[in-house]
Amino acid sequence: MNHQSIITAPKKVLRSWAMYDWANSAYSLVITSTLFPIYFNDIATKDGNNDVTFLGHSFNSDSLQTYAISAAFLVITLLSPLLSSMADYSGKKKKFMFFFSTMGAVSCSMMYFFTGVETIYIGVFCSMLAAIGFAGSIVFYNAFLPEIAAPVDQDKVSAQGFAMGYFGSSLLLIFCLTMVMFPQWYGNISAGNATRLSFLLVGVWWFGFAQVTFKNVPELPSLHKNQNQLLSKGYKELKKVWSELKHTPRLKRFLLSFFFYNMATQTVMYVATLFGKSELKLSSEVLIAVILIIQFVAVPGAFLFSKLSEKFGNIIALRISIICWTILSVAAYFCDKKYGFNEQTYFIVLAGCVGMVMGGIQSLSRSTYSKLLPETKDHASYFSFYDVCDKTGTVVGTFIFGYINAITGSMRNSIVVISCLFFVGLFLLSWVKMQKEVTSES
Repeated sequence: MNHQSIITAPKKVLRSWAMYDWANSAYSLVITSTLFPIYFNDIATKDGNNDVTFLGHSFNSDSLQTYAISAAFLVITLLSPLLSSMADYSGKKKKFMFFFSTMGAVSCSMMYFFTGVETIYIGVFCSMLAAIGFAGSIVFYNAFLPEIAAPVDQDKVSAQGFAMGYFGSSLLLIFCLTMVMFPQWYGNISAGNATRLSFLLVGVWWFGFAQVTFKNVPELPSLHKNQNQLLSKGYKELKKVWSELKHTPRLKRFLLSFFFYNMATQTVMYVATLFGKSELKLSSEVLIAVILIIQFVAVPGAFLFSKLSEKFGNIIALRISIICWTILSVAAYFCDKKYGFNEQTYFIVLAGCVGMVMGGIQSLSRSTYSKLLPETKDHASYFSFYDVCDKTGTVVGTFIFGYINAITGSMRNSIVVISCLFFVGLFLLSWVKMQKEVTSES
């Protein structure tokens, strides 16, 4: 017996599951991608100098942000096998998901107290805890997918989740931007206070809408009668999954490819705003407009790649997506007026193209992995392994980006490495078999 669903759950359950994307994506968009990097840079940059002191050491403020992301994802990478094991063996995925989502939401709200350089530790530590809460909850959220959707419907359901996340978070961002850009509507609130209030609203939004998921998505009972050694099971299960990869070569090849191209994808998503702000010197208004363009373009983009997967198969659709990412990362290097381009226009066009492929690669990666899973009753363990690959790549990618920027003084050099990672991921994916072969084993 296993928890791979042979029929798809009712629409109410599917919508409730996707509602968590609506809830937590506000953190990804409003804080990680938009307002926090801009706010942090504005606070840290004084008279053209963007070096800040943190824990007694001087850091480039842009690199400090990427190091904080790396540290947060290192923590969740180490913890996720333990936590997913506890959830899987105890049959309490929702409880663990609730813990992490609440921690993330509260951490976002606490960033309201990040008022200046003197409280930079609040900004750094709360952003780290929010990232841990976000990443930790996603482990359990993803593990519900094969339990509520049959393999034939998983691409569509996965895309629906990402689409709801893009749309919902965009609504909240637009509201937050009205506070920043039209302060007279809110009693002439300052831009700084409006931004900090936005952090608070993200926490409330995240916590509030997540309750829909917790209420309506069913928790299947644990199939494990032996509850002993619960704390060590996760790492044993991770080792077990590792050993089982020898017997599932397609899954192993896919994960290796995923590690590289996802490392590049996640790094781009976390540092895009920093690149525009620090390297291209674009205004906050332009960067915010760009982020909104990405969000709204990403919605049809996610469904476009879902349709491509239906027609050509998951693997070919993923190849198309990675080829697009590779081209775009190379193009980003040449976003410079010395090459005869208008940097602002170039960056906006580039961002629109990124939006089209951003949702597709995330959604397809999740559903392809789900389809490639062998017959198992431990989806949380397999998704924990997937998450370890995801988060380890984020740790390595963001650290490399920040380190190269710190030692060379230019993010363009970091982009060269990112382009190489996409190419490696694309090459490795060419060894994974076609979609119809994948489906036959699902």
